Amino acid sequence: MSGTDGEQRAFLGSFTSAGGHGITAVRVDTETGALSAPRHTDAVPDPSYLTLAPGGAYLYAVSETEPGAAAALATRGTEAPGPPEPLGAPVPVDGDGPTHLALAAGRLFTANYVSGTVSALRVRADGALDAGPYTHAHKGSGPNAERQEGPHAHAVVPDPSGQWLLSVDLGTDSVWTYDLRDTEAGPRPHGETALRPGSGPRHLAFRPGVPHRAYVINELDSTVTTCRWDADAGVLEPRGETRTLPLEAAGEGNFPSALALSPDGRFAWAANRGDDSVAVLALEDGEGLPEFVTTVPCGGHWPRDLAVHPSGRWLYAANERSGDVTWFTVDPETGVPRATGRLDAPAVSNVVFG
Repeated sequence: MSGTDGEQRAFLGSFTSAGGHGITAVRVDTETGALSAPRHTDAVPDPSYLTLAPGGAYLYAVSETEPGAAAALATRGTEAPGPPEPLGAPVPVDGDGPTHLALAAGRLFTANYVSGTVSALRVRADGALDAGPYTHAHKGSGPNAERQEGPHAHAVVPDPSGQWLLSVDLGTDSVWTYDLRDTEAGPRPHGETALRPGSGPRHLAFRPGVPHRAYVINELDSTVTTCRWDADAGVLEPRGETRTLPLEAAGEGNFPSALALSPDGRFAWAANRGDDSVAVLALEDGEGLPEFVTTVPCGGHWPRDLAVHPSGRWLYAANERSGDVTWFTVDPETGVPRATGRLDAPAVSNVVFG
């Protein structure tokens, strides 16, 4: 991942429809964590979420539009000064408003929020995407009539074993599981885990080094649900919840968006949109729930995404409405981040390192 002279690259996604630059390549100083030298491409409309292929040669982006699409781009190596180059036009995903994507089992999967579906596109040997996705529709609703009138798939995450794909659905208050052991016919549903009604699950992350532990961040009630994951059976079991705000905070008008875990598995950070803060959670040594430690200001407005530097030394917040990425130096003992710097990035929504 590292280039010469203590530098590596990162990529930022943003909403072009709100004045964003599309996909931005930036340099990362591996001594200070600072971002610099942004270069942009607007070849993909509203590339709100990005992911890198193993090795970093290819970058993939959703196009959060109606109808939705996904795009493949070549990164041109970590030392190249320019932005990634598209490998053809964006490919339709047969769904509306894709918000998240993941590579697994030779496919690119997307979570399509507006249509409440999960799609799978075949990835070719040259990194490009084949047209003609396979799609599976979620079913159900939740008690929040405004936000949960139907399914809203928000994330797709492969499990550490590589056998399963988990899709978090805000509209159905559940996590759907797909079997990746045979994807020739597209996404193959295996089961559905119900979470607390009205919680509005949004994203999921597995704990590094502890493959049986997963955490789901809930957008509608400012909580994180701790789950036990059984990779043999493909079953997710909720165990309890931890707030992302102090007990005295009401939580009204707060909508958590992202969950990031430290590479050593000791801490988790949750982005609070509305409160405009980052919650620090200390992860348990055994089977207990995470402990809420504190919140710190995110350094901007409406933090849509959080990303941890691979070294674990820095945490980055993509503040969508203030149009900047802020970064923090992480205290290795407490996990509490300290504001360190910022980079202008209009309508920014995502940060990935590569």
